[in-house]
Amino acid sequence: MQSDSLESGTPGTSPTPPSRREKNKAATRQAITDAALALLRSKGAGNFTVEDIADSAGISRRTFFNYFGSTDAALASMTYGFLDSALQQFRRRPSREPILESARAALLELADPMTVAPLAELFTLIQQNPQLSRSELEAWDHCTEQIITAARERFAAAPGAVIDELYLRALAGSVISCGKAAMDVWFARGGADMSPASLSVLRQLLIDAIGHLGSGFDGHALSESTPLEDRH
Repeated sequence: MQSDSLESGTPGTSPTPPSRREKNKAATRQAITDAALALLRSKGAGNFTVEDIADSAGISRRTFFNYFGSTDAALASMTYGFLDSALQQFRRRPSREPILESARAALLELADPMTVAPLAELFTLIQQNPQLSRSELEAWDHCTEQIITAARERFAAAPGAVIDELYLRALAGSVISCGKAAMDVWFARGGADMSPASLSVLRQLLIDAIGHLGSGFDGHALSESTPLEDRH
């Protein structure tokens, strides 16, 4: 399910500010997500229902289903805030800039390491609760579709553009694979550490992974001698 908080705009320009209705919908979505996360922390995976989430968020069951199709979908939405922020930055990049350079620059603009906290927390919870794997799949599927949409917008702006769907989907899949690799390395190094320092490492790993993709993975496998945490 697509996030309602994504803002549209022409590549290279500022996105249109959200309306009051969009802000209210985003607030309701966030309340549902917060409630689902709180219940996951207190009760554990599989031990709460849609009704529990709705009661905790102060909404009706019907309202819940206006936003999400299941508890898994609500949990998967923890990653949407990070993705929304990254895509907003991407859409502000110059339309003629190489697309992977724009993607890396968008991540660099997210200077606050806490922007990756939702992404990191869902990933960490999934490692601790394998039954949440469906949430992970939904989250990455959402990310893939939104990357395809953003890339299509970029290419469609070119005069006489004929968009290659294979290129778009291969690109999105490659970006997602790099993101997953960064998450795996981060978790292997620090486990469930959600401190600002650890999240800063994750942010840098995501940036570096896109950099490797942009360079065609050109001979960097054995070149890193300085620990990532010591970089400036």
